[in-house]
Amino acid sequence: MRRIRLGMVGGGQGAFIGAVHRIAARIDDAFVLVAGALSPDPDRARQSGIDIGLDPARSYGSYADMFAAEAGREDGIEAVAIVTPNHMHAPVARAALGAGLHVICDKPLTTTVVEAEALALLAAASGRIFAVTYNYSGYPMVRQARAMVAQGLLGKLRVVRAQYAQAWLAEDLESTGQKQAAWRTDPARTDPARTGAGGAIGDIGTHAYHLLQFVTGLRAEAVLADLQSHVPGRRVDDNAHVLLRYPGGARGTIWASQVAHGHENDLRFGVYGTRGGPGMGAEAARMSRIPAGHPEGYLEGFAGLYAEIARAIRGEAAVFPDVADGVDGVRFVASVVRSSREGGGWREIWRKRSGSFLKKRTKKLSIG
Repeated sequence: MRRIRLGMVGGGQGAFIGAVHRIAARIDDAFVLVAGALSPDPDRARQSGIDIGLDPARSYGSYADMFAAEAGREDGIEAVAIVTPNHMHAPVARAALGAGLHVICDKPLTTTVVEAEALALLAAASGRIFAVTYNYSGYPMVRQARAMVAQGLLGKLRVVRAQYAQAWLAEDLESTGQKQAAWRTDPARTDPARTGAGGAIGDIGTHAYHLLQFVTGLRAEAVLADLQSHVPGRRVDDNAHVLLRYPGGARGTIWASQVAHGHENDLRFGVYGTRGGPGMGAEAARMSRIPAGHPEGYLEGFAGLYAEIARAIRGEAAVFPDVADGVDGVRFVASVVRSSREGGGWREIWRKRSGSFLKKRTKKLSIG
């Protein structure tokens, strides 16, 4: 089977998630990474590409250079993985769609609702696959849970819950110059706006939120939130408690924290209905090749998404988080932040531009 030619933006020297995407893309041999613009610094970008074995001629100093040069090659890239800090997702994705490329974008889709909705319209008009890597939806047992709910094995759903707890930001790590902490705690009111309005809720809370939606098929209609910044001077939340209200009477909770000592990447969820369902399996950490706290299967979950995306690009049936899921995540963060700022009252989740709105507007837009 012919491999899809992949380019990458971001993920250069010192970046964790870029390597994860590269491993995931090649596990099933569905993609081949042939080009990259791996850093905003041109020299670092070119050297990062050489470090991972890219042809020096296809290790570019900027994503604009890569898109322009690759468009002129018969063997040019067909898809691009965007693994930059959050504030660069939208501009890179817009340029990629303009270049006629399929897009695989890390979450969150963008840093604002307006930007997310505009990008969704462009994606719909482009006719290209646009995937957002909520990677936990690629786990085999998550897929089993989704099937169990869809088959009615749990009956009518009553209660759902999710938590994602970490401890890595329990101290003021950003003031030390640590790269990941610096940009992940840089809120929308600063310049440049690298993370967006949400801190922990945007970084890991969106994973919990998407996982509940993916497994249950339910779309929350309102949230009640309380966000805290426990580390003095931190400009974004590092702990979040969120109540969720679903159509049909189901209720949910999310706890997302990056100041929870004793936790590393503790993601879990529960779904409770009028009936019980069977469960199976347990993870083992003995042979894990990824940072402590991530369960065995993390890379394979990412790889599962890449395999599904490849099927979609080839025109086959596939299930993966798309641009609409990305918009949902950004809307969720915005609604949670507003609920907390307004004293913890219920705040409806913005949906006025979803669904039929996208279909109506798509024909009027052009790319480029």
